[in-house]
Amino acid sequence: MTTPTLGSQALSYEWIKFRSVRSTLWTTAATAVLPLLGAVFVAATGSLQPDDTVLGGSLTLSVVAQMLAAVVGALVISGEYSSGTIRTTFAAVPRRSTVFAAKATLVAAVMYALALLSCSAAYLVGDAMLPAGRYVQGDPLPALFGIAASFAVAAVLGLAVGTLVRHSAGAVTTVIGVLLLPSLFGPLFGNAERWIAGLSPTAALEKLTQTSDATSGTVGSLGPWPSLLLVAACTTAITLAALLLLRRRDA
Repeated sequence: MTTPTLGSQALSYEWIKFRSVRSTLWTTAATAVLPLLGAVFVAATGSLQPDDTVLGGSLTLSVVAQMLAAVVGALVISGEYSSGTIRTTFAAVPRRSTVFAAKATLVAAVMYALALLSCSAAYLVGDAMLPAGRYVQGDPLPALFGIAASFAVAAVLGLAVGTLVRHSAGAVTTVIGVLLLPSLFGPLFGNAERWIAGLSPTAALEKLTQTSDATSGTVGSLGPWPSLLLVAACTTAITLAALLLLRRRDA
């Protein structure tokens, strides 16, 4: 059984590694900066449609940022397998499931906090720069918490995929495909489109930023919050599969 001391040591160890790997740091930095750049660009060019929300327009690059959050999750584990440093990690913390739990906790917490701060700042920038009263204001605060949660879910999904695939390039490609495919192939499933298309963290994010276009009765839309819950459930299932694989190797 994992002791609290071992778990805290694993988390501390993962935090040191997270800050030490350049690829992870640069990708994390890009995740934080992209929403702000998107807000400035949209406000400066006036490229929104009249029925867009201030939040949706401000977060025009949030989908790309969310993909980068998933890439961070994938790199946290697959990078160690590719470089061989995973042996050192498992030597320091012999229980693989403890290592996985520490990584999942770390990437989820970092991406949630980072996305909440970055996307909130992007909204404030957009709100300040966009013409007053021209776009739908909406209620950004609940959506921002949901958006941050979708980033955390994407990061954990990336970690699970990286655990299963192990090769960095393969894990990055796979997790981006997992994010995009439900939205791309959802229309092929007829009446089930609203469920299939809602399986991706990307779909949940897009609905949260444009809540006026994502009511539960809309064809092809599961609604922002049900979609986020469905995505979280699917991510949990994939994560448990990855954890069970690691537990088998503990035996």
